[in-house]
Amino acid sequence: MHYFITGHTGFKGSWMIQLLKSQGHTISGLALDPISGGLFEAAELDQLLENDYRIDIRDAAAVASAVMSEKPDVLIHMAAQPLVRYSYREPRETYEVNVNGTYNILESSQSLPSLKARVIITTDKVYRNVDRARGYEEDEPLGGDDPYSSSKAMADILAQSWIKSFPAMPTAIARAGNVIGGGDVSGDRLIPDAVRAFSDGKPLLIRNPGAVRPWQHVLDCINGYLQLVDALLDGHGLGEWNFGPGSESFVSVGEVASLAATLWGGTARVDINTSPQPHEANLLALDSSKAIGLLGWNNKILFPESLEWTIDWEKDFNSGKVARQLMAEQIDRFNSR
Repeated sequence: MHYFITGHTGFKGSWMIQLLKSQGHTISGLALDPISGGLFEAAELDQLLENDYRIDIRDAAAVASAVMSEKPDVLIHMAAQPLVRYSYREPRETYEVNVNGTYNILESSQSLPSLKARVIITTDKVYRNVDRARGYEEDEPLGGDDPYSSSKAMADILAQSWIKSFPAMPTAIARAGNVIGGGDVSGDRLIPDAVRAFSDGKPLLIRNPGAVRPWQHVLDCINGYLQLVDALLDGHGLGEWNFGPGSESFVSVGEVASLAATLWGGTARVDINTSPQPHEANLLALDSSKAIGLLGWNNKILFPESLEWTIDWEKDFNSGKVARQLMAEQIDRFNSR
């Protein structure tokens, strides 16, 4: 099976490449250049790709050319501007990438004869958040107070409308968030910030320590996406799907930071950043009953084990172990469950 992934040079895309390759698939993708020192570069994942296009998702003509040239069986759209705080600084870029980029993918792949399944990845932050403890279900209202959340809600609504307006192509929408795992170097994310601070012998500065998030290992998230692909290939799975952890993995930022410091050991410590911060949701959770009941999907790695896997990966990588081999070892452990 030939998979085409947008945003494949990012953190989740990198893990997806390794997982798909271990299953015997061929993979191509389009994305911007990878973050210097990130997982795609560290694991030399370009070596696993049939074709690796460096294209801005906003360039409709270039996107269409790449998609039509590859003639994939499956398309997974993950390219995005994914950071809340960055979206306050660069709102135009955020909306153009997340909304227009999604449109470009939908349009360019709609009439592709080879394509058998298409999954559009949005986020848990598409829901109109009222800070409740109960997880949001797929049919609840969408919204978003910050540019990132609202842009992804717009992309989600766009994809829903496209599915209803042009139903010939089997398409689904996947929503997940707060994914952790080895190799993430993005800014403004708790675990990458922790690894950088602890590696440099500095304290981890955290904002909003009381904010509760549903923490999920990247392999559980991607496994959900790929089970959704399988459902589409089998003739079902249309529409919107949540892939989030259970309530046992709803943990405050402060607790996660403290546990990460303990797992790292040595002089690792945590401090509170008391300066004013842009608005972010205080509590956000997904109800994944639909995926559990209809797809047979479940999280295999619960918190805090997901954090242990992440910190172990980072410590092993810092000690000189090979990134791709570390990924392969964790994928083998995951598949054995």
